[in-house]
Amino acid sequence: MNIDFNKSNGLVPVIIQNELNQQVLMLGYMNEEAFIKTKAECKVTFFSRSKNRLWTKGETSGNFLIVKDIQIDCDNDSILINVDPIGPTCHTGANTCFGENKSSSFLYDLEQTISKRIDEDDENSYTNKLFKRGINKVAQKVGEEAVELVIEAKDNNDDLFKNEAADLLYHFLILLKAKKIKLKDVELVLKSRSK
Repeated sequence: MNIDFNKSNGLVPVIIQNELNQQVLMLGYMNEEAFIKTKAECKVTFFSRSKNRLWTKGETSGNFLIVKDIQIDCDNDSILINVDPIGPTCHTGANTCFGENKSSSFLYDLEQTISKRIDEDDENSYTNKLFKRGINKVAQKVGEEAVELVIEAKDNNDDLFKNEAADLLYHFLILLKAKKIKLKDVELVLKSRSK
């Protein structure tokens, strides 16, 4: 990676993007030293123009940006870093510095909510209760929801059809969790078929 740090007085803009849903989280700047540290530690480090020093995102808040992939643009003067954000990215507590979630990431967010309810063993959660009944019951529920969707598809009530489709997707995500498979894994299979 040959980044041209000289083009803009030693600093290049860095776009930070959520690896999971491709949502742009923030923009910062790096000098060569910040870039080297970012690559070595796999945590995003910027050059803070206001502090006039290197600044690792999360050094005080604990909301680190874990590096998953680094790309350089065609002119070698800006960087795109895909990250796994630990906590909110913005100092306001929002997930992104560009306003709340306007990306098409809702299913990924729902997948995380489902996982959280199960991992934290939420006793009041329908999701957790179903999960605890075992994979056979989860798979059976997916089958029931699929049949209900097919039945509604034959009628002319779009609202009922959409609700059954939502139920099927929700239970499918629980089944993926039970199988220890991520939605992204299924997406990669679909992408591989689009060639």
